[in-house]
Amino acid sequence: MKLIIRKTHKYLSFFISVQLLLWTVSGIYFAFNKIELVRGEQYRVQPSDYVISDNLNFKIPDATSLNLQRLLDRTIIIATTPSGKNFYDSNGIPLEKLTPNQAMEIVSIKTTLKPLAVQVITKTRKGSEYRGRDLPIYKVDTENNLGKLINVYVSVFSGDIVAIRSNQWRIWDLMWGFHIMDWVERDNIDNLLLKIFSILALISSISGVLLFFKVELNQ
Repeated sequence: MKLIIRKTHKYLSFFISVQLLLWTVSGIYFAFNKIELVRGEQYRVQPSDYVISDNLNFKIPDATSLNLQRLLDRTIIIATTPSGKNFYDSNGIPLEKLTPNQAMEIVSIKTTLKPLAVQVITKTRKGSEYRGRDLPIYKVDTENNLGKLINVYVSVFSGDIVAIRSNQWRIWDLMWGFHIMDWVERDNIDNLLLKIFSILALISSISGVLLFFKVELNQ
């Protein structure tokens, strides 16, 4: 029995040792990096108080919720409907997309970063740093006060900054992929490979404990 436990522990430990190392290294990285800094929250400028004084008097069909906010010098309404989000100005007219120059202006107002260039993104790409965001969006290339390049993603309708991505975030994202064993999309924590290796790691740990006590009892 002890021989079976010993062999089980030995071969399982060898088989999963690389993934155990990746779990440990990624866990250490997570522990020593604040998620707020990884997400670029330090670059955001806190909005000043403002009063929305527009007289809003129109109907939005099928809206389940409404959100009023300022976009540059005007009030906009974001309506959530069963088919998605719709964007209106204060007169109930659907908003047109922001221009690239407006996107760069928004970045210069809402962040401490210096906008350099802008492009529109219309296609989803697996594992992209803008995954999970509604498309289309603007990608604004910027740099911080140290000259480091940082990507800022801006909603083409609301002007919201939906993501800030730096090299620190990319390392975090890579480590997260290692941690959950999803190296392509880096989002699926319910994947079969993670479940299998988690169970194998549990068996290896249990066999190690049993082996320890077996040895102790036989001495």
